[in-house]
Amino acid sequence: MGLRINDTAPDFTAETTQGTINFHEWIGDGWAVLFSHPKNFTPVCTTELGTMAGLEGEFRKRNAKIIGISVDPVQDHHRWQDDIETATGFRVEYPLIGDKDLKIAKLYDMLPAEAGDSSEGRTPADNATVRSVYIIGPDKKIKLVLTYPMTTGRNFEEILRAIDSIQLTAKHQVATPANWKLGDDVIITPAVSDEDAKARFGGFETILPYLRKTKQPSA
Repeated sequence: MGLRINDTAPDFTAETTQGTINFHEWIGDGWAVLFSHPKNFTPVCTTELGTMAGLEGEFRKRNAKIIGISVDPVQDHHRWQDDIETATGFRVEYPLIGDKDLKIAKLYDMLPAEAGDSSEGRTPADNATVRSVYIIGPDKKIKLVLTYPMTTGRNFEEILRAIDSIQLTAKHQVATPANWKLGDDVIITPAVSDEDAKARFGGFETILPYLRKTKQPSA
């Protein structure tokens, strides 16, 4: 059975471009974004890794670490970093996990158990399902999973937007509507009575009996 929201993110020990890590220890008491790639030296992934490098400061503002994983050895990751900088102008300073034995890809249910035990000889198409993003909270629970096809580059501004929503709604009894961004009105959850809503938020607008909007509370 695949991983679901609120499942504990599987822990692992792995080699990265910044040395050996234990995943849960590396996350610490903050947030983490784990994003996976089917193969090194592939065009879409090259742009994605550079984009993430350019946004690392934005993730840091949200107390979120970023870490990549690709189904290749760490020594290949070091060579790939030069290409990423050439293509995007950004140097990858965050860790990249090596998964030459496919263990982590299987642990996160991105590859089936029968996929083998070596990245050697495998093509990007063989690893096409290793294209997921996981947002993981300080409690080590999975808060979001997104999986993309190989031909569609990921929108990491959406990942930032999702983190903003997840962090806000974890603190207040609100939800965020479609296309919400920081500063927009939010939805009061059904668990909050009208009386409590007035006390908490100072006022609200009733759109439908089950849909009430209010100003975004302070993050």
